[in-house]
Amino acid sequence: MQTLTRDVRSADWPGGPAAAPAVALFLHGYGSSEHDLVGLCAALDLGLPWASLRAPLDMPGGGAAWFPVTTPGNPSAAPVEEATEAIWAWVDDNVERATRIVPVGFSQGGLMASQLLRSRPQRVLAPVVLGGFVLGAPQPGDDVLASERPAVFWGRGGDDHVITGPAVARTSSWLPLHAALNERVYPGLGHGISAQEVSDVREFVLSNITEGQGVS
Repeated sequence: MQTLTRDVRSADWPGGPAAAPAVALFLHGYGSSEHDLVGLCAALDLGLPWASLRAPLDMPGGGAAWFPVTTPGNPSAAPVEEATEAIWAWVDDNVERATRIVPVGFSQGGLMASQLLRSRPQRVLAPVVLGGFVLGAPQPGDDVLASERPAVFWGRGGDDHVITGPAVARTSSWLPLHAALNERVYPGLGHGISAQEVSDVREFVLSNITEGQGVS
């Protein structure tokens, strides 16, 4: 089984017996590292304890990946599901059971954010998928999501040529059937994150934490 051995945590990361109501998990993209989204944590200023996790597959140059790239935009289910379980093992070891997870992922990490929702929907609140997509294979929580329709943010650049058209089309079909979707497309933005997108994500997460939306 894969394990996650490195992460960066906020100074207020919860310790001791008290459980925070929610914590944010930042999940980087292919070839990046646990340090990549730390600046995004500060820019979002969610007021939540957070951790930025390193993906389990080391790559040349110091980066990492959540799963190998075989067919772009259409990965095999098994390695994605294995990476999903690795994240949940980290959560089980580091986060109190009563605490909800707010996953914020970019690119491959965006897929992993959706995987957390699709595997343990009752544990996830206000997931954010940035420049990412969903897996084509059915997941354990899909029927619950189709019934409950929790809030999901999906943002992407209008000029993003990294995420393939079929992956975007699959996600465009799947998310409205399984979520209360907040979809934003940013004209002129490539495979990246804009200041406007950061503002939109912050508003989305804070409003959903306040309203307590999610699967119960």
